[in-house]
Amino acid sequence: MSSDSSVLARTLSEVRACTLCADHLPCGPRPVLVADARARLLIIGQAPGTRVHETGIPWNDPSGDRLRGWLGLNRQQFYDARNIAIVPMGFCYPGKGKSGDLPPRPECAPQWHERLISLLPRVELTLLIGQYAQHYYLGATRKTLAERVSAWRDPDSGLVEAGLMPLVHPSPRNRHWLRNNPWFESELVPHLRQRVAQLLNDQ
Repeated sequence: MSSDSSVLARTLSEVRACTLCADHLPCGPRPVLVADARARLLIIGQAPGTRVHETGIPWNDPSGDRLRGWLGLNRQQFYDARNIAIVPMGFCYPGKGKSGDLPPRPECAPQWHERLISLLPRVELTLLIGQYAQHYYLGATRKTLAERVSAWRDPDSGLVEAGLMPLVHPSPRNRHWLRNNPWFESELVPHLRQRVAQLLNDQ
């Protein structure tokens, strides 16, 4: 094991033992993430739902099925840590709110993201899925979801140079947004699949 991989392994052990916000977690801490120093693609989503919390497998739900469809990957490819790292904004299930799951706990990303991502030197593309990842990494420069996501094709956005691509969350709750923004699946998804295929085949 290389020295970088050893540091990452120790960091992952720390993350999985984290109890920083345990008092706020109705089901207790169970950090769910995937990271390998060889990964070329990084997925930053929101936080685990109940099914992911129960199984310990990220994106192991209908949202994950749709995301894998967008990426053009099967489950075996998607869960190959040598290619894809999954580091959500919150690693543990945050509980239920009035209209769905609560937001990711705010302590998580500031505590762990910089350390973890610095140990993923081969990542060339980072998917920012949903508003929490986008606000954290892009700030409030683009106010609407459509503005943030459509910037993938704006040469002046800086996203391509930074290796960032904002995506709408693949939750079934966003079916109306997808219906109202048909360019996402007709234009962005084919581009995304091509980019992912290039990354995973260029080893």
